[in-house]
Amino acid sequence: MIMTIHNTADVQTSQIGANTQIWQYSVILKGAIIGNDCNINCHVFIEGDVVIGDNVTVKAGVQLWDGLRIENDVFIGPNVTFTNDERPRSKQYPKQFQKTYIREKASLGAGCIVLGGVTIGKYAMIGAGAVVTKNVPERALVVGNPGTVTGWLNDDGSKMKKEGDNLYVDNEGNKWRVNNDSLVLQ
Repeated sequence: MIMTIHNTADVQTSQIGANTQIWQYSVILKGAIIGNDCNINCHVFIEGDVVIGDNVTVKAGVQLWDGLRIENDVFIGPNVTFTNDERPRSKQYPKQFQKTYIREKASLGAGCIVLGGVTIGKYAMIGAGAVVTKNVPERALVVGNPGTVTGWLNDDGSKMKKEGDNLYVDNEGNKWRVNNDSLVLQ
């Protein structure tokens, strides 16, 4: 149970969990926290005020900026873009960067953009290239620009079946109703 760090990676933090792999040309700043069994692909940049849970995959070309909190079992696809400053200006920094939360088992598709200060709910999936401008409910499938909920997901990421207005059935036969842009078990 050891971590693997490629010899071309620049890792300045000691807070890396067991069995985590960090690949070529990645840079991880002091203070960053990375859990167990993570896979940090090549060309990833992680700032110091970032917390990553266990069993997280971060694909190539991703930058994780200060204020980002990623829970367990999250997938971040290649070239996903995060922001953390609502009013960015050159060499002018906010007193505190926006906090962005990616809840457990969420998946972010390739090239999507996540604006600072939002929360992406458990089991949610963001489609490739989508632009997330507001909070995403649990189990929501979000696509487009701006990101729009287009369906609701089972634990395995497949879409729930729609039964009439605002009623969905998961792959175990449970019924869910959409209420105030959230899914509620019936």
